This record gives sequence, C-alpha cells and structure tokens, in this order.
Amino acid sequence: MASVKDLFQSADWTKEKHVPVIEILEKDKEKGVRVRVSVGKEIPHPNTTAHHIVWIEVYFQPEGDKYPYHVGRFEFVAHGATVQGPDTSTVYSEPVVEFVFKTQKDGVIFATSYCNIHGLWENSTELKL
Repeated sequence: MASVKDLFQSADWTKEKHVPVIEILEKDKEKGVRVRVSVGKEIPHPNTTAHHIVWIEVYFQPEGDKYPYHVGRFEFVAHGATVQGPDTSTVYSEPVVEFVFKTQKDGVIFATSYCNIHGLWENSTELKL
C-alpha cells in the first residue's frame, strides 16, 4: 500500500522546474525569518491555463519538536483564462511567495507545490538562527 510520502516527487531544483526553491532572505529571532519560495527559479515553469502551479504550502519543524507547524498556503488562481476561453487574458499569477514567520528555534523549512499536470513536489532546507 502506498503512503502519502510516495505521492511527492523531489529532484535538484536547478535541473527540474517543478521543485519548490526555498530561499532564506533574512533571519532574526526578534524580527522573524523572511523566506521566499518559488517554483521555476532556474528553469521557468509554464504558466498557462492548461499547465500551471496551483499552490505552494510551507511547513516548519522546530528542532526537537515532534510535529511541524503549517506556516502558510499560497494559491495561484489567475492562469490566463477568461469567459472567451483559455489563455485569452493578460493576467497570470506567478508561483512566487515571500513571507515572514517568527521562531526561537533552529529547524527545517519544508515546501510543497502542486502542478496541475505533474502532481506534488517537495523540497526542504535547514534553518540555523
């Protein structure tokens, strides 16, 4: 029987356009941790009505804690569709998010993304304050 972890794909983000890229932009115990997560940083991901990134979710697991915290879910809902049909608009959301969260502990930041054609993807990076 398959498990949930079998649903997620992972790869080197410099060679695979679906993998979420996690960048820690700033880290301060008082101000918080500023993070950018994107899909298609090195190799652009298509962003059309037929093929696009639907959402990115981010989790943080503090060192020593049993379970992760759900930091956020970011949905991308503009993919060029209008009442005239697919790819008839000039409005497209890009799968890039920037946010701040506070923690007093080191840990691991996990990001997952969903491509409407190629499914679920994951990546993680260590946070050292």
